[in-house]
Amino acid sequence: MLFIPIRTDSPVRRPPIVNQAIIGLNVLVYLASQIFLRPGEPGGLGGLRTRLTLNPEDLELFQFFSYQFLHGDFWHLFGNMLFLWVFGNSVNSKMGNVSYLFFYLSCGVFAGAAFVIGAEAPCVGASGAIAGVTTAFLVLFPRSGVTVFYWLWLYVGTVQVQALLLIVIKIILWDNIISPNLSPGGGFVQVAYSAHIAGYVFGFTWCSLMLLVRALPRDQYDVVALIKRYNQRRQYRAMMADPNERARATYGRVARRVSAATGQVVEDAPSAGDDEIVRLRAEIGEMLNRHEYTQAAQRYAALVDKDPAQCLPRGNMLAVANQLMASGMYPQAAGAYEKFLEHYPADQEAEQIKLVLGIIYAKYLQRYELAEGYLRDCLTSLSRPDQVQQARHWLEAAAGASGRGTSPA
Repeated sequence: MLFIPIRTDSPVRRPPIVNQAIIGLNVLVYLASQIFLRPGEPGGLGGLRTRLTLNPEDLELFQFFSYQFLHGDFWHLFGNMLFLWVFGNSVNSKMGNVSYLFFYLSCGVFAGAAFVIGAEAPCVGASGAIAGVTTAFLVLFPRSGVTVFYWLWLYVGTVQVQALLLIVIKIILWDNIISPNLSPGGGFVQVAYSAHIAGYVFGFTWCSLMLLVRALPRDQYDVVALIKRYNQRRQYRAMMADPNERARATYGRVARRVSAATGQVVEDAPSAGDDEIVRLRAEIGEMLNRHEYTQAAQRYAALVDKDPAQCLPRGNMLAVANQLMASGMYPQAAGAYEKFLEHYPADQEAEQIKLVLGIIYAKYLQRYELAEGYLRDCLTSLSRPDQVQQARHWLEAAAGASGRGTSPA
């Protein structure tokens, strides 16, 4: 059985110069070592290769870097460089050249440090560094597709697998944890599994931290965004398990309380103004159904005057906010959009609404600090190029007007 990743569909928007240079350097070092540094040959050059190897019995600091560019044979080199080409180009493009070079070498150093703890035999190869690059790809592009070449007895072909499944299940768990333990007689002892595992851990942890502190560009598909959306859905499901919360989400402030024990409506004593609120909410819904958006916006203004905490159902709230915006009632529109975000933070339109709020505050209300906050926030998740361009433009305008100046994230 043979399963080899050969390409991905993740974007490469900037030339991955450093990754390609690292691959070229590995190939050149291998060729030079085969010609000039063969062990046992006269002239003592074979001893130079031995000294450059990561040797726990004769450890020197430079070995943590030099061992990363030495390989045992052609297939060792080919396998490592193939993985580096498949996963490293996209990571290099995302990180930038200087950051990627530092990251790659750090992965190799960390993997080498983990290997020498308790090891006796020497170690060569870029596997530890490439392991870190592989899990960095997992963090940045977990949902991208990876085309895998397979050779399964008489069946040969290619198949596309999601990066999250391929890297976690096949590359990390099967190749480095399960398969070695299933091998009889310890046939895998020449593979530095401890270096691989350390590289995976370092790459995943470091790249995740860089996303969390926004040292790397964020998008809605990286693993941090996926975890955030999972937690939002989990919290929403937990909230909706309460019948009273479910009623509030559907009917707003006028929802009637339900007993968790009996499931029956709990009658409250009538309070002043409730009838008026019910009437206004019903009128707004009827007007929106008849496409009377201007009148609905006016009724909403009366509703907010009566009770500032009022929020309409999701579709009605968005329609009223859009009408206020179209009518040039920018302070009221901003308030309506903010109320929408407060009550529906996980909505699929949330990032576009943050963009609209940023433009309102920057262009019409001159509240530049609020504008910058919304624009920076939505820039981490917007995917359409025209919206990203708009957000960057108004972020620069807001920063310039406030006198601080900024470079868009």
